[in-house]
Amino acid sequence: KGLILWRLFMKVVILAGGYGTRISEESHLKPKPMLGIGEMPILWHIMKIYSHYGYNDFIICAGYKQYIIKEWFADYYLHNSDITFDFTQGNQLQIHNTHEVEPWKVTVVDTGLNTMTGGRVKRIQKYVGNEPFLLTYGDGVSDVNIAELVRFHQSHGKIATITTVNVGQRFGVIDMAEDGTTINSFREKNDTDGSVINGGFMVFNPQIFDYIDGDDTVLEKTPLETVATMGQLKGYKHNGFWHCMDTKRDKDNLERMWESGSAPWKMW
Repeated sequence: KGLILWRLFMKVVILAGGYGTRISEESHLKPKPMLGIGEMPILWHIMKIYSHYGYNDFIICAGYKQYIIKEWFADYYLHNSDITFDFTQGNQLQIHNTHEVEPWKVTVVDTGLNTMTGGRVKRIQKYVGNEPFLLTYGDGVSDVNIAELVRFHQSHGKIATITTVNVGQRFGVIDMAEDGTTINSFREKNDTDGSVINGGFMVFNPQIFDYIDGDDTVLEKTPLETVATMGQLKGYKHNGFWHCMDTKRDKDNLERMWESGSAPWKMW
């Protein structure tokens, strides 16, 4: 029972402070995690994944246009309620009933405009405390089993776990002969052609904070490289669906999946 409570009370930290320069067609207006898939921002979709497994305490590492994230959550309850605005009684507001609203506790932290990923994590240390926590990026969705991920992390007892995914190539695959001009075979890409990468959906013990110096620290460099050389970094292999939203093309792909009614990450 104690282990179950340990898992369910873990906080979920989401990195949502970057500029999103590779999808600048839309991110000049709002932070990339607030770009929509369907009628809701991708940040909401990510939170729904965690909430499906019982994790409802979120810490959002905001930065670029962080006020938009704060205002969205400030209005979320109202947007999901039937309301009467009575201007005859001094602008009174009456909430009649509320449609489905998630049981979320959301802490939005301004972690700085130009702070690196590690620095953003360091800045929210006081909100996490001396407890293990979950961490992911604010631009990727997956059907990863969060419960199994946490159990895996707990089983090995190391400082850090990252979810590894196989990211497909974007172009056709060509097998060239030794002469450099003859093509032996050509086929369309598939999802197993790419390299294994860090897909986010990480779990950290609080010792990770000891390896983050400050705002200029990139989480994926010194901290993770250091714990890896110490044998304190484990990979949870995920063979299922994973998709990030780096470009407009990525966003369009996710939109099509969502509109089709068969989005793989929609487990709720």
